[in-house]
Amino acid sequence: MLPGGKKIILGVCGSIAAYKSAELVRLLVKSGAEVKVIMTEAAKDFITPLTLSTLSKHEVLSDFSNTDTDTWNEHVQLGLWADHLLIAPASANTIAKMAHGMCDNFLTAVYLSAKCSVSVAPAMDLDMYQHPSTQQNLSTLQSYGVSIIGPDSGELASGLNGMGRMTEPEEIVQSLSGKKKDQSLVGYKALVTAGPTREAIDPVRFLSNNSSGKMGVAIANELANRGADVTLVAGPGCVNGQHNSINRINIVSAAEMHKVCVEHFPNSNITVMAAAVADFTPQTVVDKKIKKNGSELDLHLTSTKDILADIGSRKRENQVVVGFAMETDNALENAKKKLQNKNADAIVLNSLNEKGAGFKTDTNKVTIIDRKGNEVEHPLKLKTEVAQDIIDHILNLL
Repeated sequence: MLPGGKKIILGVCGSIAAYKSAELVRLLVKSGAEVKVIMTEAAKDFITPLTLSTLSKHEVLSDFSNTDTDTWNEHVQLGLWADHLLIAPASANTIAKMAHGMCDNFLTAVYLSAKCSVSVAPAMDLDMYQHPSTQQNLSTLQSYGVSIIGPDSGELASGLNGMGRMTEPEEIVQSLSGKKKDQSLVGYKALVTAGPTREAIDPVRFLSNNSSGKMGVAIANELANRGADVTLVAGPGCVNGQHNSINRINIVSAAEMHKVCVEHFPNSNITVMAAAVADFTPQTVVDKKIKKNGSELDLHLTSTKDILADIGSRKRENQVVVGFAMETDNALENAKKKLQNKNADAIVLNSLNEKGAGFKTDTNKVTIIDRKGNEVEHPLKLKTEVAQDIIDHILNLL
């Protein structure tokens, strides 16, 4: 079974989806595979060889020879070395070359030399994918025994929406390993909040925080990956990168987030409040820019609506509500109080005192506390992996 313990060549072509190849390499290596990367010259316009060599722990190849060391990159031996050749993203150009036996670069030379199984994950614009020549080329590759993974439908780089989006890295790895896609949340509706809110002081100034929304978006993606129908309520500056099936609603203020959450919560089976909502907002918003006149400025604040508490008060028996607690002091004690006071089913605790956790990082370290009395501490992980832990915990609460 692929990819664990196997030798995999990953071919990366010139496509905006090449940025996903970094995550794909990471997941393949994590699964136990040894990965060597071949890039076309066009791929280097979208992602650097240094990134992929660092993640794969092998030199990235793209030419028949290395002029720095006066060595020859033996494409035949490389093709024989591999247990599997995966080309992702596979551009229309490379697919055409493979279908017709063209051999004008290192990647196609390795393909023609390979004795192993081969997969391609197409990535291109809607019209390019639907063109009869591309469809014929894909059919030709299938007749040669090449597996076609995807593509998916969604928003494309051109601004169009349709088929041509590269399948997500996690799904590609699952496809290679023969694992069935986890669809345990099909039929469930989920509501997720992410990012900060902004509370206006005047037309140019506001109160906010450093939340990037990475954790909330990772949770929304994991829910969508498992089949849930997800609505993501995203604050200003919240990162993009959500699953193409997710309904994203952008808001600015805590009041706007509250309104959207109240509207969507009744139909949600799972609600995860990961946003860093402002606790206070200016009592009065000035309609013109406040000028500096040498005197002090007194800013009077009033509490914002407690969204988690309000949602908790509306919760029915068939709904699970999860909140977040970011603490600096008495973290566990405060998180337990929040669990009770907000009528939540679980609280995900993280601390700004933990290195690598909190705002703007790609990693997080959390403790999940629930109403059943469980306290599960997780080590520092990527936020995508933390999201998996959180959703696994929610499944136990459903």
